[in-house]
Amino acid sequence: MKTNKSVAFLTLGCKVNQIETQSMSKLFRQAGYAVKEFGEDADIYVINTCSVTAVGEKKSRQQIRRAHRMNPGAVIAVTGCYAQLAPEDVAAIEGVGLVIGIRDRQNIVRLAEEAAESYARERRAATRVENIRDAHEFEELTAADDLKGDAAPRHRTRAFIKIQEGCENFCTYCIIPYTRGPLRSRRLNSIQQEVRQLAGEGYREIVITGIHLGAYGRDFGDGTTLADAVETVLSEKSFARVRLSSLESLEVDDRLLKLMKGEPRLAPHFHLPLQAGSDEILRRMNRHYTTGEFIALAERLRKEIPSLALTTDIIVGFPGETEGMFAETLKNAELIGFSRIHVFPYSIRPGTPAATMPDQVPEPIKKERVHRLEQVGEKTAALFRQSAIGEVKEVLIEAIDSAEGIADGLTDNYLRVYCDGSGQKSGEIVPLRLEREYRDGLWGEMLSR
Repeated sequence: MKTNKSVAFLTLGCKVNQIETQSMSKLFRQAGYAVKEFGEDADIYVINTCSVTAVGEKKSRQQIRRAHRMNPGAVIAVTGCYAQLAPEDVAAIEGVGLVIGIRDRQNIVRLAEEAAESYARERRAATRVENIRDAHEFEELTAADDLKGDAAPRHRTRAFIKIQEGCENFCTYCIIPYTRGPLRSRRLNSIQQEVRQLAGEGYREIVITGIHLGAYGRDFGDGTTLADAVETVLSEKSFARVRLSSLESLEVDDRLLKLMKGEPRLAPHFHLPLQAGSDEILRRMNRHYTTGEFIALAERLRKEIPSLALTTDIIVGFPGETEGMFAETLKNAELIGFSRIHVFPYSIRPGTPAATMPDQVPEPIKKERVHRLEQVGEKTAALFRQSAIGEVKEVLIEAIDSAEGIADGLTDNYLRVYCDGSGQKSGEIVPLRLEREYRDGLWGEMLSR
């Protein structure tokens, strides 16, 4: 199918949103649309929104208005968490022709085209947002792009495959259960089909992801778990590497750990959000573990997999967090020795229990605590890097700076490594001896292939 029409995308928020945007982009390409950069003039703008924080919603509104200014005659289709949570507010923004939430996006091309016609007549947005609590089936959106020949990307390194949707943890600071709905898992045969396609497109690494990834299979009620999905992905032998995205610490079971120990292609890397190093704050957050349990798990994982990278998320300045509680977080973060800490100041998210909790922490204190925890994170990350000096690691080359003559990529345990870019190609995996610290990672010297 050919058309002279064009579409441009903008994605806010998480990696799952980015994967879903790739899937929608594929649908428009298959319908013959030219995909443009968001700053360019286009017939349709698709804005995939975020609602994790009030700031995310503000940015979403700003980008919708920006699209309308760029081309007042374009159709603006708004999807994602903000569209799901507040469809009336989104529909009221000038220029919005379609509000679609997070379901029915496999029909976005048809819906956007229909919205273009109706908006031209009525100047009113079409809204397709259903009650997310009624969602019980995984929405089949594939990120594989089907592009071949000259249209295919020149270098393929890492692909993301979404296998799970929804969350029912109801952490007191999080809106996601209200925007993403109940648990829905992707069938194993569907996972296998996309994995085969991604393998045929030449990707070297696959990242398995979801909203609450560790809950994969729970909704099937037949004993299927994340380990089954990982085995399904690993059954495609052409991938050099398979990596897991974020998991809850309680969901690292013996079978998953055995897979990581026994399968060299399964990257030795767990991203386990700690969120707070104080048991009292974890209780207020409605997190279902203690710091002692998390520390014990970290010790066990490192004993079983010595090269393991353990990364995390931590929120500081949660309501009621005293200086003493924050000191516990500092102490425990250093004790665990994360290879990377993503630090977030607590942000009030209207509609969540934490938003109305007493003892909200003033912004200047949050800012100061973020800085102190980041210093701990820099220290533990440096120790992890230094522990790898002298090792030989396989590095997946991702980018080449021709001006500087430097290439960089990641090891299986998530270390950023830089090297001489001469003769390197993006998407190749090369053996490098890790020599010294360099920038935010290490410098590697090439070994004979």
